[in-house]
Amino acid sequence: QVQLVESGGGLVQAGGSLRLSCAASGRTFSNYAMGWFRQAPGKEREFVAAAGWNGDWTYNRDSVKGRFTISRDNAKNTVSLQMNSLKPGDTAIYYCAVGPSRTAVVDKRVDYWGQGTQVTVSS
Repeated sequence: QVQLVESGGGLVQAGGSLRLSCAASGRTFSNYAMGWFRQAPGKEREFVAAAGWNGDWTYNRDSVKGRFTISRDNAKNTVSLQMNSLKPGDTAIYYCAVGPSRTAVVDKRVDYWGQGTQVTVSS
């Protein structure tokens, strides 16, 4: 069973930056995808960004393109989300997830979720 642990959340002023990290442990397959999602109070959980297990591809939600960058580390056991130019609308709990494919993860059809880390952006 895969376990996911997020870190790096916090409070930041608008225009600032945060870097989230998700550490994955357990057995996965090389074609799995890792993704970041977020959920604000009263809203549905939404897809933010995803990357292939081997770092061979990345995909970002349109609203964060040019601001957020997803990446995989050399050990291929961690996925990070560098968030720049943060806006109050980015405030949410951010979750790491793992799914069987890029398509599945983008559609929130994931197999494992992390516990989430709070990101708060003040105006």
